[in-house]
Amino acid sequence: VYRGSVKDFQGFDASQDAEALYNAMKGFGSDKEAILDLITSRSNKQRVEICQAYKSLYGKDLIADLKYELTGKFERLIVSLMRPPAYSDAKEIKDAIAGVGTDEKCLIEILASRTNKEIHDLVAAYKDAYERDLEADIVGDTSGHFKKMLVVLLQGTREDDDVVSEDLVEQDAKDLLEAGELKWGTDEAQFIYILGRRSKQHLRLVFDEYLKISGKPIERSIRGELSGDFEKLMLAVVKCVRSTAEYFAERLFKAMKGLGTRDNTLIRIMVSRSEIDMLDIREVFRTKYEKSLYNMIKEDTSGEYKKALLKLCGGDDDAAGEFFPEAAQVAYRMWELSAVAKVELRGTVQPVGSFNDDGDAQVLRKAMKGLGTDEGAIIEVVTQRSNAQRQQILKAYKAHYGRDLMADLKSELSGSLAKLILGLMLTPAQYDAKQLRKAVEGAGTDESVLIEIMATRNNQEIAAINEAYQEAYHKRLEDDLSSDTSGHFKRILVSLALGNRDEGPENLTQAHEDAKKLADVSSNDSSDSLETRFLSILCTRSYPHLRRVFQEFIKMTNHDVEHAIRKRMSGDVRDAFLAIVRSVKNKPAFFADKLYKSMKGVGTDERTLTRIMISRSEIDLFNIRGEFIDLFDKSLHRMIEKDTSGDYCKALLALCGGED
Repeated sequence: VYRGSVKDFQGFDASQDAEALYNAMKGFGSDKEAILDLITSRSNKQRVEICQAYKSLYGKDLIADLKYELTGKFERLIVSLMRPPAYSDAKEIKDAIAGVGTDEKCLIEILASRTNKEIHDLVAAYKDAYERDLEADIVGDTSGHFKKMLVVLLQGTREDDDVVSEDLVEQDAKDLLEAGELKWGTDEAQFIYILGRRSKQHLRLVFDEYLKISGKPIERSIRGELSGDFEKLMLAVVKCVRSTAEYFAERLFKAMKGLGTRDNTLIRIMVSRSEIDMLDIREVFRTKYEKSLYNMIKEDTSGEYKKALLKLCGGDDDAAGEFFPEAAQVAYRMWELSAVAKVELRGTVQPVGSFNDDGDAQVLRKAMKGLGTDEGAIIEVVTQRSNAQRQQILKAYKAHYGRDLMADLKSELSGSLAKLILGLMLTPAQYDAKQLRKAVEGAGTDESVLIEIMATRNNQEIAAINEAYQEAYHKRLEDDLSSDTSGHFKRILVSLALGNRDEGPENLTQAHEDAKKLADVSSNDSSDSLETRFLSILCTRSYPHLRRVFQEFIKMTNHDVEHAIRKRMSGDVRDAFLAIVRSVKNKPAFFADKLYKSMKGVGTDERTLTRIMISRSEIDLFNIRGEFIDLFDKSLHRMIEKDTSGDYCKALLALCGGED
C-alpha cells in the first residue's frame, strides 16, 4: 500500500508544466502561488521530467531559475523538491560535512533511516554530483566509534527482513547485554556489528528479548553505556528499527517545538518522506503528541513556505474522520512490551549489611552533642539505612540515652534538611499520613498532594496509611478527606481511601465492556454520569486490567484515555483521574515527571522534591532515575545538583544513589 502524501499527477504533461513555470517567472516578480501549487502536486519523477522539458524548450536550467526567482526557506524547499531523492540526500550530506564543523544530526538522520537501496543510490548520486567518494569524505570528517558505525551503515548491507533465526535472536540479545551492562567498560564493536547488520525484523525480536533478560529497554542501556554522537547515532538506529515513522514524527516535533523552528530539518524530512511514509508519520504524530502534524506546521510557519509544507503534509488529522485507527497499534506496541517485561522495581536505598543499631545511635548522639552539629555524619547514617533499620535506631537511641531521637534531630537541624531527615525517620505510612494531614488542615487544601499520594499507593500501603493516620491524629482519614473536599473529587478520594482495588489479572471481556462504558460517556453529554462511570472503573479495577481497558479504549475511539479526560473534565477531578491513568501506565514515569517539574524553571518546589525522594527511595527510585533520563535527556542526579545546595543537596544525592 502506498503511504506517501504526494502522488503522480493525472493527465501530466511535462512541456505544459514547463511552460507554466516559465510564465510564472517571466517579467517583474514571480507568481509564487502558481509555482508552489504546480510543484507540490507533481511526483518527484514528474518534476525531473519537467526539468528536462524546460531545458529543451528554453535552453535554461529550471533549478537555477527557481533559485534566482525565489528566496529563503521557500526557495530551499522548492529546489529540494526538484532533485531526485538520492541527489537531495547527497546535497544534504555534502552541506553537513562542508566548511567548518559537521552537522552530525543530519548525518545521523539520513544514514540511520535509509534502506539498503536508498544508501546505494545515495553513494552513486554523491559520486556523480561531486566526483568524490562519500565514504572517504565521511571518514575524513568524523572519528572514533561514530565514524566506524557510519561506515558500516554506508555499506548498505543490512540483512533482509525475512532473515530471522530464533537461536540467533537469543544469542544477539545476550551478546549485547554482555557487551554493555555486564562488562567493565563497553565492547562497542558488538553493538556496531549487531545493530549495523541484522535485519529490522530480527532486531525487533532481539530488543524484546533484551528487555526480557535485562529488565530494561535497549535504549536505556545505550544511554548508559555509550556517549556523544555515537550514542545519538545508535539511538537513532534503534528508533528506526522499531518504527521509522515514529523516528521522523519525533524529529519533526522537536524541529518545531519550543522557540524557533529548525527549518533545515523540517524541509529535509517533509521532502524526503512525502513519497514514502508521510501518512504513517502523520498517524504516529497525532497519537503521540495529541495534535496533528498539519496543525503544528500551520502554527509554526508562515507565507508560501507554510502553504507548500501543508501541501506536502497532505491532510489535517484533527479534522473529523481524518484519523487512522492504525495509530492505535503504534502507540501500544511499547505498552505491550512493557507488559511482557517483568520490570523489576528497585529502590536506591537498601538495608546495610553489617548493621549495628546501637553503634549508629552512638554516632548520631555524638554528631549532635556539644556545640555545633555534624550534619555530614547524620546524613551518612540516615540515608544509608533502610527504613526498618532506622526504626531500630530510634529504639536503640532511647534505650541507650533515655532520649527521643526525633526530638533531638528536630532541635539540631533546620530548614529543608530537617524536613528530609525527619521524614526519613518516620515509617512510610506515618510519613504519608503526615503529608495528607498537612494537606487538609489549616485554611487551604493542597489537592495536588492528596492526588499524588492517594492515586499512586497500593492497597497494603493505603491500609497502613489509614492506621497510621488514626493513631497519630485520632481521626479517620476518610472523614478528614470528606470534610475538606467536595463533589466528584471527594468521591474519588473516598473511594481510593478504602484501599480495596481489585488485585487480579485482566479480564478481556470485562475490559472491553469497561472501555465501552468510558467511550460512550466520552461522546455524549450527560456530565454527571461521566465522572461517576470513570470513578467506578478507574478507582476499583486492578492495574493489569486497566492497562487492557486503556488499549481497548484507544481501539474504539482513536484517542488515548488521557485525551478524553482532558477534554471532558477540569480541575481536581481531571488531575486525579490523569494521575491514576499515568500511574497505571507507568508509575516511575509519573514520578519522574513530577520531580522534573519540581525543579525546572525558576525556584524549586522543595516540598514535592523532598516528598517524592523520601517516599520512593525504597520502592522504585532506581526506575524513576531511568525514566527521568529517558524523558528529559538529563540525569536526576545532575538536576538535583544544579537545583539545590548545601547539606540538603548532599542528602538528596545520597538518596538518589548515583549519576546515570
